[in-house]
Amino acid sequence: MGRITVRRPVLRLSTSGTRGRRPDTLAVEEPLEIRVAGKPLTITMRTPGHDFDLVAGFLAAEGVISGADDLATMRYCADTEEQNTLDVVLAPGVAPPDDSMTRAFTTTSACGVCGKSSIEALRADRPYEVAGDPLRITPGLLAELPGRLREAQRVFDRTGGLHAAGLFDAGGGLLALREDVGRHNAVDKVIGWALRQGRLPLTGTVLMVSGRASFELTQKAMTAGVPVLAAVSAPSSLAVELAEDAGMTLVGFLRGETMNVYTGAERFDL
Repeated sequence: MGRITVRRPVLRLSTSGTRGRRPDTLAVEEPLEIRVAGKPLTITMRTPGHDFDLVAGFLAAEGVISGADDLATMRYCADTEEQNTLDVVLAPGVAPPDDSMTRAFTTTSACGVCGKSSIEALRADRPYEVAGDPLRITPGLLAELPGRLREAQRVFDRTGGLHAAGLFDAGGGLLALREDVGRHNAVDKVIGWALRQGRLPLTGTVLMVSGRASFELTQKAMTAGVPVLAAVSAPSSLAVELAEDAGMTLVGFLRGETMNVYTGAERFDL
Protein backbone atom coordinates (compact mmCIF):
# COMPACT_ATOMS: atom_id res chain seq x y z
CA MET A 1 0.00 0.00 0.00
CA GLY A 2 1.31 3.45 -0.89
CA ARG A 3 1.60 6.41 1.40
CA ILE A 4 -1.64 7.87 2.71
CA THR A 5 -0.11 11.15 3.86
CA VAL A 6 2.96 13.25 3.06
CA ARG A 7 4.67 16.13 4.88
CA ARG A 8 5.29 19.41 3.11
CA PRO A 9 6.64 22.77 4.37
CA VAL A 10 4.19 25.69 4.41
CA LEU A 11 4.36 29.39 5.19
CA ARG A 12 1.74 30.17 7.82
CA LEU A 13 0.43 33.75 7.81
CA SER A 14 -2.05 35.63 9.96
CA THR A 15 -3.88 38.94 9.56
CA SER A 16 -2.04 40.25 12.62
CA GLY A 17 1.22 40.12 10.69
CA THR A 18 2.78 37.03 12.23
CA ARG A 19 4.40 34.51 9.97
CA GLY A 20 6.31 31.30 10.30
CA ARG A 21 7.31 28.15 8.49
CA ARG A 22 6.09 24.75 9.62
CA PRO A 23 5.56 21.25 8.22
CA ASP A 24 2.04 20.33 7.21
CA THR A 25 0.48 16.91 6.61
CA LEU A 26 -1.34 16.43 3.31
CA ALA A 27 -3.59 13.64 2.08
CA VAL A 28 -1.99 11.78 -0.82
CA GLU A 29 -3.77 11.83 -4.17
CA GLU A 30 -2.52 9.37 -6.80
CA PRO A 31 -4.00 7.76 -9.92
CA LEU A 32 -5.22 4.18 -9.91
CA GLU A 33 -5.64 2.49 -13.27
CA ILE A 34 -8.24 -0.27 -13.23
CA ARG A 35 -7.82 -3.08 -15.75
CA VAL A 36 -10.06 -6.08 -16.40
CA ALA A 37 -8.21 -9.10 -17.81
CA GLY A 38 -5.36 -6.79 -18.74
CA LYS A 39 -7.58 -4.34 -20.63
CA PRO A 40 -7.60 -0.76 -19.27
CA LEU A 41 -11.03 0.25 -18.02
CA THR A 42 -10.64 3.57 -16.22
CA ILE A 43 -8.31 5.73 -14.16
CA THR A 44 -9.47 7.28 -10.92
CA MET A 45 -7.69 9.70 -8.61
CA ARG A 46 -7.71 8.28 -5.10
CA THR A 47 -5.94 8.07 -1.76
CA PRO A 48 -3.94 4.81 -1.66
CA GLY A 49 -5.31 2.17 0.67
CA HIS A 50 -8.11 -0.40 0.45
CA ASP A 51 -7.66 -0.43 -3.33
CA PHE A 52 -9.19 -3.90 -3.67
CA ASP A 53 -12.31 -2.65 -1.88
CA LEU A 54 -12.37 0.42 -4.12
CA VAL A 55 -12.22 -1.62 -7.32
CA ALA A 56 -14.75 -4.20 -6.12
CA GLY A 57 -17.16 -1.43 -5.11
CA PHE A 58 -16.70 0.37 -8.42
CA LEU A 59 -17.41 -2.78 -10.43
CA ALA A 60 -20.45 -3.56 -8.29
CA ALA A 61 -21.84 -0.05 -8.73
CA GLU A 62 -21.40 -0.35 -12.49
CA GLY A 63 -23.24 -3.68 -12.54
CA VAL A 64 -20.23 -5.70 -13.69
CA ILE A 65 -20.25 -7.93 -10.60
CA SER A 66 -22.86 -8.71 -7.97
CA GLY A 67 -20.91 -10.69 -5.40
CA ALA A 68 -17.51 -11.90 -4.29
CA ASP A 69 -17.90 -15.08 -6.35
CA ASP A 70 -17.79 -12.97 -9.52
CA LEU A 71 -14.17 -12.09 -8.80
CA ALA A 72 -11.46 -14.64 -9.60
CA THR A 73 -8.39 -12.57 -8.71
CA MET A 74 -7.28 -9.01 -8.12
CA ARG A 75 -3.63 -8.06 -8.18
CA TYR A 76 -1.33 -5.11 -8.67
CA CYS A 77 0.38 -5.22 -12.04
CA ALA A 78 4.02 -6.23 -11.95
CA ASP A 79 4.83 -4.09 -15.00
CA THR A 80 4.45 -0.87 -13.01
CA GLU A 81 6.92 0.55 -10.49
CA GLU A 82 4.29 1.54 -7.94
CA GLN A 83 1.02 0.00 -6.84
CA ASN A 84 -1.06 2.29 -9.04
CA THR A 85 -2.37 -0.27 -11.55
CA LEU A 86 -4.74 -3.04 -10.47
CA ASP A 87 -5.85 -5.86 -12.73
CA VAL A 88 -9.06 -7.82 -12.15
CA VAL A 89 -9.81 -11.27 -13.52
CA LEU A 90 -13.51 -12.09 -13.48
CA ALA A 91 -14.81 -15.54 -12.63
CA PRO A 92 -15.70 -17.87 -15.51
CA GLY A 93 -19.07 -17.00 -16.97
CA VAL A 94 -19.07 -13.38 -15.78
CA ALA A 95 -19.43 -11.03 -18.72
CA PRO A 96 -16.65 -8.44 -19.10
CA PRO A 97 -17.50 -4.74 -18.93
CA ASP A 98 -19.22 -3.33 -21.96
CA ASP A 99 -16.94 -1.33 -24.24
CA SER A 100 -19.03 1.76 -23.50
CA MET A 101 -17.66 1.72 -19.94
CA THR A 102 -14.07 2.11 -21.07
CA ARG A 103 -12.86 5.56 -20.12
CA ALA A 104 -9.72 6.84 -21.74
CA PHE A 105 -9.50 9.76 -19.35
CA THR A 106 -8.91 10.44 -15.69
CA THR A 107 -11.76 10.49 -13.20
CA THR A 108 -11.00 13.31 -10.76
CA SER A 109 -11.22 12.89 -7.01
CA ALA A 110 -13.74 15.74 -6.87
CA CYS A 111 -16.37 13.96 -8.91
CA GLY A 112 -16.87 10.45 -10.14
CA VAL A 113 -18.29 9.52 -13.49
CA CYS A 114 -21.71 7.99 -13.63
CA GLY A 115 -21.94 5.18 -16.13
CA LYS A 116 -25.73 5.52 -16.40
CA SER A 117 -27.47 8.30 -18.27
CA SER A 118 -30.83 8.46 -16.51
CA ILE A 119 -33.02 7.18 -13.71
CA GLU A 120 -34.98 5.21 -16.29
CA ALA A 121 -31.86 3.30 -17.27
CA LEU A 122 -31.10 2.57 -13.61
CA ARG A 123 -34.52 1.02 -13.00
CA ALA A 124 -33.63 -1.96 -15.15
CA ASP A 125 -30.26 -2.46 -13.47
CA ARG A 126 -31.26 -2.63 -9.80
CA PRO A 127 -29.89 -5.81 -8.26
CA TYR A 128 -31.79 -5.23 -5.00
CA GLU A 129 -35.05 -3.55 -4.08
CA VAL A 130 -34.77 -1.30 -1.03
CA ALA A 131 -38.34 -0.01 -0.94
CA GLY A 132 -39.48 -2.91 1.24
CA ASP A 133 -36.54 -2.77 3.66
CA PRO A 134 -38.10 -2.86 7.17
CA LEU A 135 -35.42 -0.69 8.82
CA ARG A 136 -36.80 1.84 11.33
CA ILE A 137 -34.75 4.77 12.61
CA THR A 138 -35.12 7.75 14.94
CA PRO A 139 -33.88 11.33 14.58
CA GLY A 140 -31.86 10.85 17.75
CA LEU A 141 -29.95 7.90 16.32
CA LEU A 142 -29.15 9.67 13.05
CA ALA A 143 -28.01 12.79 14.91
CA GLU A 144 -25.27 10.74 16.59
CA LEU A 145 -23.79 9.37 13.38
CA PRO A 146 -21.82 12.42 12.15
CA GLY A 147 -19.96 12.51 15.47
CA ARG A 148 -19.23 8.79 15.35
CA LEU A 149 -18.04 9.14 11.76
CA ARG A 150 -15.78 12.04 12.70
CA GLU A 151 -14.30 10.20 15.67
CA ALA A 152 -13.29 7.29 13.44
CA GLN A 153 -11.59 9.47 10.78
CA ARG A 154 -7.97 8.90 11.73
CA VAL A 155 -6.36 10.34 8.60
CA PHE A 156 -8.68 13.38 8.54
CA ASP A 157 -7.33 14.34 11.98
CA ARG A 158 -3.88 14.69 10.44
CA THR A 159 -4.80 16.29 7.11
CA GLY A 160 -8.28 17.82 7.18
CA GLY A 161 -8.47 16.84 3.52
CA LEU A 162 -10.37 13.59 3.21
CA HIS A 163 -13.97 12.59 2.72
CA ALA A 164 -15.40 9.68 4.67
CA ALA A 165 -18.14 7.12 4.22
CA GLY A 166 -19.33 5.07 7.17
CA LEU A 167 -21.68 2.10 7.21
CA PHE A 168 -23.78 1.74 10.35
CA ASP A 169 -26.14 -0.96 11.53
CA ALA A 170 -29.68 -0.38 12.80
CA GLY A 171 -28.39 0.36 16.30
CA GLY A 172 -25.85 2.93 15.16
CA GLY A 173 -22.85 0.59 15.39
CA LEU A 174 -20.07 1.31 12.92
CA LEU A 175 -19.55 -1.62 10.55
CA ALA A 176 -16.97 -0.08 8.20
CA LEU A 177 -15.38 3.28 7.51
CA ARG A 178 -13.26 4.35 4.58
CA GLU A 179 -11.56 7.68 3.81
CA ASP A 180 -10.48 9.09 0.46
CA VAL A 181 -9.89 12.37 -1.34
CA GLY A 182 -12.93 11.48 -3.46
CA ARG A 183 -16.44 11.08 -2.03
CA HIS A 184 -17.31 8.44 -4.59
CA ASN A 185 -14.11 6.51 -3.84
CA ALA A 186 -14.87 6.40 -0.11
CA VAL A 187 -18.32 4.97 -0.86
CA ASP A 188 -16.91 2.47 -3.36
CA LYS A 189 -14.43 1.29 -0.72
CA VAL A 190 -17.22 0.68 1.80
CA ILE A 191 -19.38 -1.16 -0.72
CA GLY A 192 -16.39 -3.13 -1.96
CA TRP A 193 -15.63 -4.18 1.62
CA ALA A 194 -19.21 -5.37 2.03
CA LEU A 195 -19.12 -7.27 -1.27
CA ARG A 196 -15.87 -9.03 -0.41
CA GLN A 197 -17.28 -9.94 3.01
CA GLY A 198 -20.41 -11.43 1.45
CA ARG A 199 -22.65 -8.81 3.07
CA LEU A 200 -24.60 -7.62 0.01
CA PRO A 201 -27.36 -6.55 -0.02
CA LEU A 202 -26.80 -4.11 2.84
CA THR A 203 -30.26 -4.58 4.33
CA GLY A 204 -31.00 -2.66 7.51
CA THR A 205 -28.03 -0.28 7.26
CA VAL A 206 -27.37 3.45 7.11
CA LEU A 207 -24.67 4.89 4.86
CA MET A 208 -23.31 8.16 6.27
CA VAL A 209 -21.19 10.43 4.06
CA SER A 210 -19.18 13.45 5.10
CA GLY A 211 -20.04 15.66 2.15
CA ARG A 212 -23.04 16.15 -0.06
CA ALA A 213 -25.36 13.46 -1.43
CA SER A 214 -24.89 13.47 -5.19
CA PHE A 215 -26.77 11.42 -7.76
CA GLU A 216 -23.81 9.08 -8.08
CA LEU A 217 -23.51 8.38 -4.35
CA THR A 218 -27.24 7.70 -4.21
CA GLN A 219 -26.93 5.34 -7.16
CA LYS A 220 -24.07 3.47 -5.50
CA ALA A 221 -26.00 3.11 -2.24
CA MET A 222 -29.08 1.89 -4.11
CA THR A 223 -27.05 -0.65 -6.08
CA ALA A 224 -25.69 -2.07 -2.80
CA GLY A 225 -29.17 -2.33 -1.25
CA VAL A 226 -28.69 0.45 1.33
CA PRO A 227 -32.09 1.71 2.55
CA VAL A 228 -30.91 4.96 4.21
CA LEU A 229 -28.35 7.47 2.92
CA ALA A 230 -27.48 10.39 5.19
CA ALA A 231 -25.19 13.33 4.42
CA VAL A 232 -23.95 16.34 6.35
CA SER A 233 -24.53 18.57 3.31
CA ALA A 234 -27.14 19.01 0.60
CA PRO A 235 -28.40 16.45 -1.89
CA SER A 236 -28.80 17.25 -5.55
CA SER A 237 -32.21 17.34 -7.19
CA LEU A 238 -31.46 14.21 -9.22
CA ALA A 239 -30.30 12.39 -6.09
CA VAL A 240 -33.67 13.13 -4.48
CA GLU A 241 -35.54 11.92 -7.57
CA LEU A 242 -33.54 8.69 -7.67
CA ALA A 243 -33.98 8.04 -3.93
CA GLU A 244 -37.72 8.64 -4.16
CA ASP A 245 -38.05 6.38 -7.16
CA ALA A 246 -36.07 3.60 -5.46
CA GLY A 247 -37.84 3.83 -2.11
CA MET A 248 -34.72 4.97 -0.24
CA THR A 249 -34.64 7.31 2.72
CA LEU A 250 -32.44 10.31 1.89
CA VAL A 251 -31.38 12.72 4.63
CA GLY A 252 -29.33 15.88 4.13
CA PHE A 253 -27.93 18.69 6.28
CA LEU A 254 -27.51 16.26 9.17
CA ARG A 255 -25.87 18.62 11.63
CA GLY A 256 -26.33 18.89 15.35
CA GLU A 257 -29.89 18.07 16.28
CA THR A 258 -31.51 18.95 12.95
CA MET A 259 -31.77 17.31 9.55
CA ASN A 260 -33.77 17.49 6.34
CA VAL A 261 -35.60 14.34 5.26
CA TYR A 262 -36.08 14.48 1.49
CA THR A 263 -37.49 11.02 0.85
CA GLY A 264 -38.56 7.96 2.81
CA ALA A 265 -39.84 9.72 5.92
CA GLU A 266 -41.99 6.68 6.67
CA ARG A 267 -38.92 4.89 8.07
CA PHE A 268 -38.71 7.33 10.98
CA ASP A 269 -40.19 6.49 14.36
CA LEU A 270 -41.47 9.90 15.46
